[in-house]
Amino acid sequence: MEGITGETLSDRQKYDFRRSLEEIRNLKGRGTELISVYVPPTKQISDVAAYLREEFSQSSNIKSAGTRKNVQGAISSILARLKYFKNAPANGVIFFVGEISATGDQTRMVQYVLEPPDPITTFLYRCDSDFYLEPLEGMLLDKKVYGLVVIDRSEATVGILRGKAIHVIRNLDSLVPSKHRMGGQSAQRFERLIEISANEYYKKVSDIMTESFLNLDGLQGILVGGPGPSKEFFIKEGYLHHELAKKVVDTFDIGYTDEYGLKELVEKAKDKLYDLDLMREKRLFQQFLNEIRQSDGLSVYGEDQIRNAILIGAVDVLLVSEGLRKRRVTLDCPQCGILELTVDKGPDGTSMTCPKCGTVGTVTKDVDLVDDLFDQAGLMGTRVELISPESEEGEMLLKAFGGIAGLLRFSIGG
Repeated sequence: MEGITGETLSDRQKYDFRRSLEEIRNLKGRGTELISVYVPPTKQISDVAAYLREEFSQSSNIKSAGTRKNVQGAISSILARLKYFKNAPANGVIFFVGEISATGDQTRMVQYVLEPPDPITTFLYRCDSDFYLEPLEGMLLDKKVYGLVVIDRSEATVGILRGKAIHVIRNLDSLVPSKHRMGGQSAQRFERLIEISANEYYKKVSDIMTESFLNLDGLQGILVGGPGPSKEFFIKEGYLHHELAKKVVDTFDIGYTDEYGLKELVEKAKDKLYDLDLMREKRLFQQFLNEIRQSDGLSVYGEDQIRNAILIGAVDVLLVSEGLRKRRVTLDCPQCGILELTVDKGPDGTSMTCPKCGTVGTVTKDVDLVDDLFDQAGLMGTRVELISPESEEGEMLLKAFGGIAGLLRFSIGG
């Protein structure tokens, strides 16, 4: 196996790694019998094997016969898999092996071997009731992020744009009095109170930005927006930390200063963010919607229609939602023959009931739907673009179009 780095990781590899973590996170053992082994690239495989043989020997002291058997079985499985490695891959390798709870009183063994997107730095062996994932949780975060702030004199919202997702950090009301006369107060004194209050408000926004952005890894720039002159005043009057001031890309006129304002800010800044994943997704999905509106538009949706279009080489770009959680199953039914089915949940074993005739058949293939679509598209030179369900476009793709849509090379008729 060859190691892969975060910079060269393909969309499919990212998806598969993310889905594996999602599955592993939900697995539980009945006792402390799930084994996690992290092997850094600098660790000799022979040293890892020696360590595991020692753990196998120590596990003979486990009082529970069932737990002892399961732990030793998991260690033996990892030792067997280590024989396929001469050296650890470029980023290291991770083993998650153990008996998990199944239906009734049954258990079943699971075995995952993962090559991480970033290098493992420390050798680790852990035996627990769940698998140890903490070192991996941040590995698939997009390394490029933008700071966002939308501001006027009454409200500000601070957030970040990371990859395809906008995250709100803080929404803040200013409490700055409006500029109308208050009974019993001189206009000059009241104006002074307003400016003091506004100054404290701007400083507070600046403090939130400093805390959130100053040591943020991968910060590419800061986008500032708002409906009036406050955004320019905030920047020009030096409220921002001097290091953050250097990162300001531009200011943008927008209508809102709440969470929706952050979305509007990113949309307004699309020319500045042209190559960002989120912007590419927006362009592709908008192109798809534009094609749908035309009577002879080069678009297709619906899984069966898309599969047929791929088969004849008509699909140029396949848009697939990362939020799809379905399986592609091949069923050998005694009555109906070989069936290709898309199901919400895969079978627990090697058999399932045929949806057409009710006869129990044999499952000969069971794969993640997204992986199956990647395979089919790859055969015909179709480019696959994974669309995040966290954006408005991604949510529409998933809910309105079943999570799959296509841009065509040529018209395939009605």
